[in-house]
Amino acid sequence: MPENKVRPIGPTVLGYPRIGPRRELKRALERYWSGATSAGDLQAVAAGLRRDTWRELSDAGLGSVPSGTFSFYDQVLDAARTAGAVPERFTALGLDPLDELFAMARGWDGVPALELTKFFDTNYHYLVPEVAPQTRFALRDRKPLDEFVEALAAGVRTRPVLVGPVTFLLLAKPAPGSPAGFAPLELLDPLLDVYAELLAELAAAGAEWVQLDEPAFAADRSPAELDALRRAYARLGGLAQRPALLVAGYFGDLGPALPVLVEAPVEAIALDLVAGAADADAAAALPGLRDKTVLAGLVDGRNVWRTDLDDALARAATLLGTAGRVEIATSCSLLHVPYDLDAEGGLDPALRERLAFARQKVGEVVLLSRALREGREVVAAGFAASAAGRASGARDDRVRARLDALGPDHYRRAPAPDRAGVQRRQLALPPLPTTTIGSFPQTASIRADRAAHRAGHLDDAEYDRRMRAEIERVVRLQEDIGLDVLVHGEPERNDMVQYFAEHLDGFATTELGWVQSYGSRCVRPPILHGDVSRPEPITVGWSRFAQSLTDRPVKAMLTGPVTILAWSFVRTDQPLGDTARQVGLALRDEVHDLESAGLRIVQVDEPALRELLPLRATDRPAYLDWAVDAFRIVVGGAADSTQVHTHLCYSEFGDVIGAIDALDADVTTVEAARSKMEVLADLGPGVPRALGPGVYDVHSPQVPDTREIRALIAAAQEWVDASRLWVNPDCGLKTRGEAETTAALRNLVTAARAARGD
Repeated sequence: MPENKVRPIGPTVLGYPRIGPRRELKRALERYWSGATSAGDLQAVAAGLRRDTWRELSDAGLGSVPSGTFSFYDQVLDAARTAGAVPERFTALGLDPLDELFAMARGWDGVPALELTKFFDTNYHYLVPEVAPQTRFALRDRKPLDEFVEALAAGVRTRPVLVGPVTFLLLAKPAPGSPAGFAPLELLDPLLDVYAELLAELAAAGAEWVQLDEPAFAADRSPAELDALRRAYARLGGLAQRPALLVAGYFGDLGPALPVLVEAPVEAIALDLVAGAADADAAAALPGLRDKTVLAGLVDGRNVWRTDLDDALARAATLLGTAGRVEIATSCSLLHVPYDLDAEGGLDPALRERLAFARQKVGEVVLLSRALREGREVVAAGFAASAAGRASGARDDRVRARLDALGPDHYRRAPAPDRAGVQRRQLALPPLPTTTIGSFPQTASIRADRAAHRAGHLDDAEYDRRMRAEIERVVRLQEDIGLDVLVHGEPERNDMVQYFAEHLDGFATTELGWVQSYGSRCVRPPILHGDVSRPEPITVGWSRFAQSLTDRPVKAMLTGPVTILAWSFVRTDQPLGDTARQVGLALRDEVHDLESAGLRIVQVDEPALRELLPLRATDRPAYLDWAVDAFRIVVGGAADSTQVHTHLCYSEFGDVIGAIDALDADVTTVEAARSKMEVLADLGPGVPRALGPGVYDVHSPQVPDTREIRALIAAAQEWVDASRLWVNPDCGLKTRGEAETTAALRNLVTAARAARGD
């Protein structure tokens, strides 16, 4: 389809939040899962959210509005269903399409769900498709077409968005039982047949543009994978009947994939010029770009700071002479930021002026586009208001002086074998000790108490009494279940990052700044805007109380500096490593106070260690250096007798095994149940010290039976000697129900005792 026959795409966004401004989708999903409402009720909420989004974006002045970005759970799961990549264990259930989707995401009556893992280097999770040589792709679900037609009926001609075929296969895994050496990319040609059929149907329905997302090429890729990209778009671009094609790369520069796409018969390429600024210069050197539309992704889709409009405009202008047409866009989907800054009434006015959420970023896209097309003077007032709101983060010279004073000894502990002997004598734990990762189910009454206290309707004394009562209940429950190492259950914590942000200087939190993590799981990332310090102890009182209730060791629970950064919106006016070390220093003070309060085990969770790993190998050593430094600042002052745990999840650990060892934790717990211990192959002989691979998938409502847990313990023992093996769930239990949690933990303890030979 020649470019001169295509209506210009105009300024646009690559995607938009879908959970609803007040988490309407979350509530509708959870009501449906609980049986409180019907599928029709759920579908009605979803249809209203889609309609409101399309109309809002159209009314905002975008030239093209995306559709197909709505999902009941995850867009990669949706793509698998569209292409017919549904494993037989789910089709055999005979469920209707909606429940089959939820079975794939959450498991169903003993049928395990698909694996859940992080989407590139974001805090969003996707369901990992399973494919095998015998997979027969077919256009099984027409969700992209259905939503395009739905939007047309609402008066908006949208741009359907699809997961690109090559990225889909690179995100997939071989299904159980696949032959050794099989790679999902071998199925590219039959998958392209499905994409070709869908593109033809979309064109027949009136779609002018279709967006195909290929973020996998922001990472290092082999020549064979680059060739697959070339073949895919030669095939799709050469179709006789199709819409114009926009191929979107994001989360970094496209590198060697950029010339491949420039040479391909596609009409437009979207570049992430926030995380992949190098693509602007690389693109300028490619003559073929003169035949393309370039979407300049200059408005950050992953952070909440206002765009430097003058800088963005200048960068967009440099592309005008090299591309056939230049349009302004977001760097990636706005799925990763909250809906609307105007909904936040409690933010400091000076900080507020520096921020832009999804709706404000749409406005920035439109404003920049007008400046590029009509001249800056036409929108000078908007540029001036934006410039007035930008400022650097607040400095605290005391924090900076403390960091400067740290020497090598502040980052080190005694050798691990020496510590292990001291801890073994002090803790006197049995083989295969059992524990949990930290949080216990949070009931409606716990959440109500926290909300009432925050609103001033519950005074400090009564709030403290209720939280202590819950902590005592959870400690007694764990004793009754028979766990060896207990936790206090974290009833006082809303979120493992937000809770710490609320108690550290340099952070701000929001009321409605929700972002989807997966399915109905939403988080409110804090805003890290200044130098970080701890004005007073955070967790010490709760942990001290829990330990006073029992003779068994209680783990104190902290969130590590890397994870706090990964799950926050972080200042961009200084290197991430400097910010991480500041957080580490604040947490170091907390560890010292926990030890003084009598806690013998401290867990510093770093589930995001692998998540933040740069997509390009050349950028990784510097990241891992500061990530390890920040963690070791936290625990470097701990006594030999203090057993330091850390927790990692949603990761393929092979790329960070050296860093995991360098963390120097005494016990490392990892998510492993959904993958059936496959992640341990990454760790291999490099398993550091003691290891606790998860044997209970907490992201599914299914209760694992004792035999299933025994099998996972046995699988773990193939990689880790029993003398160094712990038994625990995959992750925290906050989102699970009380009854299922108790049943699962009883099975876990029974399985561990059987494995010990008790």
